[in-house]
Amino acid sequence: MKKLFMSCVLICAAVTTASAQATYDIKEMTPEVKSALDSRKARFAELKALKTQGAVGENNRGYVQMLGGGKPVEALVAAENKDRKLVYETIVVQNKLAPGALATVESVFGRVQRDKAESGEKVQDASGRWN
Repeated sequence: MKKLFMSCVLICAAVTTASAQATYDIKEMTPEVKSALDSRKARFAELKALKTQGAVGENNRGYVQMLGGGKPVEALVAAENKDRKLVYETIVVQNKLAPGALATVESVFGRVQRDKAESGEKVQDASGRWN
C-alpha cells in the first residue's frame, strides 16, 4: 500500500508541476498520515468488493462516492474520504503548495484512481459523467 501510495504521489507530482524535475511527496510520515494509510489498507478489500458490486465508485475529485447500499456503505465511504483528504492536505502543506492546490491534488488523484480502475468499476470522468 505504501509503495502504491508513493507511486500515486509521484504521478501527482509529474502531472501538477511544470518542471519534470520537481516532485511532491509526503516529506514527514506523521502519526496522522500513518494512521490514515493504515486505515485505508485495512478497508481496501471491503472497498474493492463494493466497487465490484457497483455500490461505490471513484469520483473525479479523488474520492469514493456512494452509488448504492445503505448506512454501512455510507460509513465506509466517509471514513475513506476522510483519510484521503488528510493525505491530500498533507501533500499540499508539506510541499508548500499554494492554498488552491488542494483541488489540483484531488483532481490528479481522481485521474490516478480512474486509470487504475478495473473493468466494470464505476468511475466519473472529468465532465462528471459516470462510466
